[in-house]
Amino acid sequence: MPPMTDRPAPSSPSPRPPRPAATLVVVRDAITGPEGLEVLLLRRAERGDHNSGAWVFPGGLVDAGDREAAMCSSGLSDTQANARLGVTEGARDYFVCAVRECFEECGLLFADGPLPDAHTAMHWRRQVHCGELAWADLCTRAGWTLRLDRLAYLSHWLTPLGRAKRFDTRFFVAVAPAGQAAVHDEHETVEHAWLRPAEALSRGTDFKLMTPTRVTLELLARFQTCEALMDWARAPRQVALVMPRVGQGPEGERPVMPEEPAWAEIGRLDPLGHGHVSYALVPGVPVRLSERVIRVTAPNGSLMTGPGTNTYLVGGGAANRWTVIDPGPDDEEHVRAVLAAAPGPIEAIVLTHSHKDHSPASQALSAATGAPVWGRWPAHPQGQDPRLALDRELQHGERLVCSSETHLRVLHTPGHASNHLCFLLEEEKLLFTGDHVMQSSTVVINPPDGDMAAYLASLRGLLDEGLEWLAPGHGFLMAQPAKVIEALVAHRLRREALVLEATLALGPASVARLRERVYTDIPSALYAMAERSLLAHLIKLQTEGRVRQDEAGWSAA
Repeated sequence: MPPMTDRPAPSSPSPRPPRPAATLVVVRDAITGPEGLEVLLLRRAERGDHNSGAWVFPGGLVDAGDREAAMCSSGLSDTQANARLGVTEGARDYFVCAVRECFEECGLLFADGPLPDAHTAMHWRRQVHCGELAWADLCTRAGWTLRLDRLAYLSHWLTPLGRAKRFDTRFFVAVAPAGQAAVHDEHETVEHAWLRPAEALSRGTDFKLMTPTRVTLELLARFQTCEALMDWARAPRQVALVMPRVGQGPEGERPVMPEEPAWAEIGRLDPLGHGHVSYALVPGVPVRLSERVIRVTAPNGSLMTGPGTNTYLVGGGAANRWTVIDPGPDDEEHVRAVLAAAPGPIEAIVLTHSHKDHSPASQALSAATGAPVWGRWPAHPQGQDPRLALDRELQHGERLVCSSETHLRVLHTPGHASNHLCFLLEEEKLLFTGDHVMQSSTVVINPPDGDMAAYLASLRGLLDEGLEWLAPGHGFLMAQPAKVIEALVAHRLRREALVLEATLALGPASVARLRERVYTDIPSALYAMAERSLLAHLIKLQTEGRVRQDEAGWSAA
């Protein structure tokens, strides 16, 4: 058996709590050239850590002196600051820290009061940085009132688990104070530059950017002016906590963002952040998802199959018996990989449906193991596995015993295919979804075997199952199943509304003409499949009496 990836790492002490920190993103409208905004970036000195040489925004740790210096501030009360950051106390410390760190690292001061000359300013900056001069004492001596109201709350970042140093960082944004020039401190920062966000992002690998910096620059690139950015930042909105997770893969170790497909799975398999879980689905490499579940991905990645079709082995227990879900395409290499990944005898093969990327390998796998093949017969032959052979037809609600401690409940979920099944692993509340729910994509509903009304009904039916995880036929494990399913239903209904609107505006019209209006957000390679799903919407609407078809095409009823 090949080495199993993503095994649980040895236990270790709980990670240290992250230290509070603040970062200030300073922007200005471009002085020369076309309209646009610029952002201040500082290059970190080489210190032998992973931040060395990186281009960053001013920022650092919140310290005790920041609370004292809050007495020298205006424009923001404790109550207002706490509300903006969503905490019960201490929020103003972050604002003060951001102002202090900006002054220390680049010399820009967000305060009312007399400004010192350049030599005095640099001297004070170094004294504050070294702890020789308290920030509150300096504000009092210089006659400064820190203007916290000039800062807008931007984002909230938490360092991934497993890092030696972890920070709970609040990002703020502010427009550069008029009449002041940025000067790096020549200690923590050795260079500075005002750059358009898109320019900073395009400078390549030699221009080192940490993940929070890169993501923030991508956000800033959406705005043409400081006014537009600040209006957006100050508007009421929910600022979500962003915590990347560390994973391994083709690019080596790197942070994985919450919007990436592997993020939820990494959190499940590596709760302490050791960084041993892959952020890529590698064909043929078995991945242990739990004591009961192993995944092997087939080498059939494409535009329609994503990273490839997942085959799952489910079972274990004292008898070490295993059931295969979806043996995959007719591929000898993949069959060998599944056989090699099985820790014990394969005693059954079950199919979510009989499309050509999910079921054809069942013949070779059954011949190699003697395991029977169970599933359902399709109502229509179009797009099906022509060599499909079932030893038994499964029924909705049937309970399969994979081992003494592993049970699969059969759920008939027609829509993508008339014979589509999902399998619920009862002990883990994990649903093997086949193509009923895919990751990072919606499934094609292809009449006559595909049925949009049945698909939506099947999705809604899953909301009553108390699911905790989804194991799709294409992609990684998915968390928050109810949220995922509700979003899929909402997406389909939005698309249906566009279809109905198009029939009102264009009808009578062909499916291809309607597609041009309804599917404006897809590449041309997907037009044919989009037209099949659009037809499924039309058939549903026709059944409901909301559209009609004649020789001229489809129109609203």
